[in-house]
Amino acid sequence: MDRLEFRIINALENGVPTVTGQVFEQGCGAKKCLEVLRSRWRDARDRAAACNGDPKNAGLKRGVGLSGLWYGCGNTSLPNPSTIQVGLKADGRLVLFNGAVDIGQGANTVIAQICADAIGLPVEAMDFVNDDTDLTSDAGKTSASRQTFISGKAAFLAGESLREKLLRFANVSSDARLWLDGDHLVADDDDGSHRIALSGLESDGEGFVAMGEGTFDPPTSPLDENGQGEPYAAYGYGAQMMELEVDEALGTVKLIKLTAVHDVGRAINPTLIEGQIEGGSAQGIGLALMEEFIPGRSENLHDYLIPTIGDIPQIESVVLEEHDLHGPYGAKGLGEHVLVATAPAILNAIRDATGASIRNLPATPDKVHAALRAREKKQVSNGSG
Repeated sequence: MDRLEFRIINALENGVPTVTGQVFEQGCGAKKCLEVLRSRWRDARDRAAACNGDPKNAGLKRGVGLSGLWYGCGNTSLPNPSTIQVGLKADGRLVLFNGAVDIGQGANTVIAQICADAIGLPVEAMDFVNDDTDLTSDAGKTSASRQTFISGKAAFLAGESLREKLLRFANVSSDARLWLDGDHLVADDDDGSHRIALSGLESDGEGFVAMGEGTFDPPTSPLDENGQGEPYAAYGYGAQMMELEVDEALGTVKLIKLTAVHDVGRAINPTLIEGQIEGGSAQGIGLALMEEFIPGRSENLHDYLIPTIGDIPQIESVVLEEHDLHGPYGAKGLGEHVLVATAPAILNAIRDATGASIRNLPATPDKVHAALRAREKKQVSNGSG
């Protein structure tokens, strides 16, 4: 049976219980991620067959591998809250108080975008107080692919709270358009334009005329003695396809192209999503082909190999948006999700190319070569039997 169609038939869908008995009525993009690969899968298989049938490629075998994933967003079956504040000062500047630590994934950018959009004012009008335990509330740890989903939702709620107060200042409807003109707040609605001098409003000791706060803790429940419960409020979904080439004489693997399809709920910042996909798949390549700890030896980056730009193939990122009920504007987490699928796709492609199965990572040339020899011995044994 076709490997892609087998996965599509068995993929998780809305309304189908997970292994813990949890049922999602919305937001499950697992099957759609796989379906997106249909035409690309056929084309990749055709390219592989053409290369394998070309006499000029003797000794080289091209293969295509698939993998699918679903991965929980946030801490597992545990309280997982984040709190964010945002305020407007009398001088017309917004200040975002964000305790979610950005370790390079772009949380500071995404959380600010979400909050500004919820207020209805430009992110350019915003100043930032980040990662200061004296000044910012607890936004939880930066792990578990949780910051966009959880702290982002807290930022959305904080922005909505501040917007409500600003609308009351101007006595306008919820549909009014807000903008800042120096130290004036301007609100435009069907009744015209309304200007409020912020300097004329009462402010607190820090100069804020209004503050908004939001807290979000995704609904989860512990697993019972039978492993049933709701460990995550949302999952992210994805599917990856790797095209590669194996040199059967040397056991080396050359990656050609990775197609990575990921359901992110809502793409808050598409450029950051592309970076997450490329970075996560690079880690997956290291897991699959290079990274091996040998005690007493692999204690530096000379002996412990990680991928460089020269090891990364062409990556085609495809973003799907199956909105989640809980996330900000429907967004889900993505960070750790990408890593899950890359190594299985690579190993499946090696098997597709050569018939050799490798289950001990990383698939270094010596292991690939040994698997090829084992395959040959098995073929000879079967043939003689």
